[in-house]
Amino acid sequence: MKKLTHLAAGLVLASSALIATSASAEVSYNIGWASEYYYRGIFQNDSSGSAGIDWSEGGFYAGSWAADVGDGTEVDGYFGYNFEFDSGFTAGVGFTGYYYTGEFDDTYEEVNFNLGYGPLSLGYSVGEWEGFGAAQDYDFLELTFTAENGIYGTYGTFGDEFDGDYIQIGWGTTISEIDISIAGIFSSDELSDQLNSAGQATESEAIVFTIGKSF
Repeated sequence: MKKLTHLAAGLVLASSALIATSASAEVSYNIGWASEYYYRGIFQNDSSGSAGIDWSEGGFYAGSWAADVGDGTEVDGYFGYNFEFDSGFTAGVGFTGYYYTGEFDDTYEEVNFNLGYGPLSLGYSVGEWEGFGAAQDYDFLELTFTAENGIYGTYGTFGDEFDGDYIQIGWGTTISEIDISIAGIFSSDELSDQLNSAGQATESEAIVFTIGKSF
């Protein structure tokens, strides 16, 4: 994974140069707030604010996103390339790193692959968690269906040295250039932060509201 980290740094620098020299490149920004921040079915923080920046040109993209996780800040960096085919299929490959300024969690770095056709998208990621000195490998598979009316459903599952799965069902729309969404998240006990009366992890359920704006 260290080679991937070096590759990421090199491509981010290259992307910075393209931003400065290409008139066709697009840069966008986003801000948001979530009543509860969940990622891949795992609770991260209550009432979390976030912000990000994205650059794209043709199929290339790069960006960064940060969110409040209580004990410090999560700072993500990513880049990759997306392909679009005349048949309607899409495909992509990229890299994502998740980094933390506090002791909330340790670094994750992963390679991402995705396929899409119509309302269906399939993503697969393989990565390494530094684990505060006890590194672990993991992979993650997710399947998402998105309808034209904004309703969507996602099933995600971890593998390798990680375990657990979740289902997320939600709806999103844009009103006066403000993005809003509501979702129900149902996580297995391996991903849950909730305990039963015996103090054991149990399956969790959550309703999450988000609001954001891109510009």
